[in-house]
Amino acid sequence: MTAHEALRARRSWSKVTDAAPTREQLLPLIEAAGRVADHSSLRPWRLIELRDNDRITLGQALAEASGDTDPSTKPLRAPLLIAVVVTYHDSPKVPHWEQEAVAAGVAHMMSLLLDEAGWGVIWRTGKLTRTRAVAHAHGLADNEELLGWLYVGGKPDKSPGHRKKIDAEQMISRMPVPGGH
Repeated sequence: MTAHEALRARRSWSKVTDAAPTREQLLPLIEAAGRVADHSSLRPWRLIELRDNDRITLGQALAEASGDTDPSTKPLRAPLLIAVVVTYHDSPKVPHWEQEAVAAGVAHMMSLLLDEAGWGVIWRTGKLTRTRAVAHAHGLADNEELLGWLYVGGKPDKSPGHRKKIDAEQMISRMPVPGGH
């Protein structure tokens, strides 16, 4: 499959089976995803693997962050969650927004690579990703922020559904002519 074919075939899998890639299966995918464009090669990202009871700990942190008494069951929707963390570096050349873009690029590359390897993936975010309780549960340093989680599991037998086609003509324009309207 070419990169173009993989991109056109990519879908989010909101429901997955209990199968999940092993850490050994993840390592070459992480190495490949790390090839994303990265100004000054800062590598301003890291991934955190959440399995088994880690997901329960996350559910408790989500509950604490939202003021609920019962742990959230959302982290139990997949057997493996991969937390995507941006690790900011002080750099006169690379602003924080660009470092965050690199980490987001790694997350997207990981979702493509996992999909190509046969795994169902969905990237989940939300307002609780940057709360103190969730950051503490992940052991984030002061210079880190959570971008979200890749929920990973086996692809069920049924299709995840269709995505709307992108009208490329609507998504690209030319630079305005100076002094023009």
